[in-house]
Amino acid sequence: MRLEESLRREKEVAGTWPAPVAAPELARLPSARLAAMRSAGEDILECYRVLRKGGLNVVGEVLRGRRVFREYDHYPKQDVYDRETHAQYYYHAHRGLPGEHGHFHTFLREPAPQGEDSVAHLVAISMDAYGYPIGLFVPNRWVAGDKWYPAADLAPLLARFRIDHAWPSWPVNRWITAMLVLFAPHIEQLFQVRDETIEAWREQLPADDPLECRELDILAHMPIAVEDTLGELRRLMQ
Repeated sequence: MRLEESLRREKEVAGTWPAPVAAPELARLPSARLAAMRSAGEDILECYRVLRKGGLNVVGEVLRGRRVFREYDHYPKQDVYDRETHAQYYYHAHRGLPGEHGHFHTFLREPAPQGEDSVAHLVAISMDAYGYPIGLFVPNRWVAGDKWYPAADLAPLLARFRIDHAWPSWPVNRWITAMLVLFAPHIEQLFQVRDETIEAWREQLPADDPLECRELDILAHMPIAVEDTLGELRRLMQ
């Protein structure tokens, strides 16, 4: 989808935020997955450490060089894309969670031999004014203009998200890659609630297409705290 069309769709957002989704019970996960999540959490803290040493933060890195921060504009302007993994993200701001400065949208593209790529929106990461994550959310299809995948097909794509280069910022790329590992069970839970919300809407209004309904913009969201989740993982793995 062209950037102009994507921005036009996002400006049409008019719905309300649903009730937050509860975090998953990590104790039920296999030990190998807990270990991978913990490693990702430690990676995130390392990114924070090197950024703080330079007086920097995650959001400031993607806004670097911009004198004016405009709602709906993508930062960086052309998005961040890894041609090997086909992972993609950008940062921007519009109506969001209370205390939100803006959010990252993450995608995985499936290159097509002909025509437009198939784009899967994974999750959005809400950030506070200090450059730290405060929540996750998944929007309706019309918001991002992506291809709709059911939760069972979308969840395996999370493991393929990796930005493995240094533009526009090596620590930010490393951070966002690790975020989708640390919070993968949380995101998968959001996918399930997202699908349930769409199915419930279809049952109530079978004549309408819920994927294009402007009253349905944010389908599921969850507050998060990196330190709290990592602390729980450390306790579980003692």
